[in-house]
Amino acid sequence: RAGKVADGVGANAFPLVAVRDGFHRNWAAGARLEKTGYSETLAAVQRHSSMEGRPIVRTVSPAEMRKGKEEEGHDSLWKEWPREGHHWGMAIDLDACTGCSACVVACQAENNVPVVGPEEVSRGREMHWIRIDRYFEGAADAPRMVLQPMMCQHCGNAPCETVCPVLATVHSSDGLNQQVYNRCVGTRYCENNCPYKVRRFNWFRYAGNPKFDYNMNSDLGRMVLNPDVVVRSRGVMEKCSLCIQRIQAGKLRAEAAGEKLADGAIRTACQQACPAEAITFGDLADPTSEVSRKQASSRFYHVLEELNTRPVVGYLARVRNLPEEDKA
Repeated sequence: RAGKVADGVGANAFPLVAVRDGFHRNWAAGARLEKTGYSETLAAVQRHSSMEGRPIVRTVSPAEMRKGKEEEGHDSLWKEWPREGHHWGMAIDLDACTGCSACVVACQAENNVPVVGPEEVSRGREMHWIRIDRYFEGAADAPRMVLQPMMCQHCGNAPCETVCPVLATVHSSDGLNQQVYNRCVGTRYCENNCPYKVRRFNWFRYAGNPKFDYNMNSDLGRMVLNPDVVVRSRGVMEKCSLCIQRIQAGKLRAEAAGEKLADGAIRTACQQACPAEAITFGDLADPTSEVSRKQASSRFYHVLEELNTRPVVGYLARVRNLPEEDKA
């Protein structure tokens, strides 16, 4: 027995453990595979593993990295919107990311993201605000797996904002794409118009619902919920907020102390949980901040830059010694 989630799952492999010549051996030889005729439906969140030739996850060689940043696109005909105060942003180092999913779990705990179970996940209704995308690159007979954490990119030209009929998704003065839950009527136009597919719809009222008997449905489970984050109701859209509750708390602490908000004083849940320190969050309005320095790196890029969504979240390309045929 292992609790509600793991009861009846898998098999007990402990009988295979043995002691040989005074050593504890956690492996066994002589196993064979047999067809059982039994099939199991796997709940997968990604059913496609090809980038179709698009540079979604970029890999560069050390020589390419030394060449400097590629110049792409052209200057806008529109004037920059005047901006004062903070401008929050994030940089994710794909060379450091191991795909461990600690960020996914931390985000779920911090932001009261509901657990929906394998049945809903198999219907494409997962609720995680962060997902770990997996792609394969290189030759077909020797592919290399690449991983990429993907959350709301908080676009400056956000396609989701222009299609919402009730202004439930808006842009803040400090560069965040915000979701106003009590305005949302659930048209899902924003989800359809998002090129990154990072928005999540509440198909049911997951909290207090016996059909979803997980963490939000007991007195003890509700005590674990974050009181600084609202529990969403049925029929509304939700997504990554870049931990706005932590941003506000950090600003209030600095104001109460009469100090300037220091770089690194605010850490998002995903950043705090990442064991590889692959995630950096900070103020892009401060040119000396760590996130500004990383976004100035020759390895830095935005996903789907050609769409001109102008996200504040971006990635640092992986560095690998590539075979000549893969460098293209």
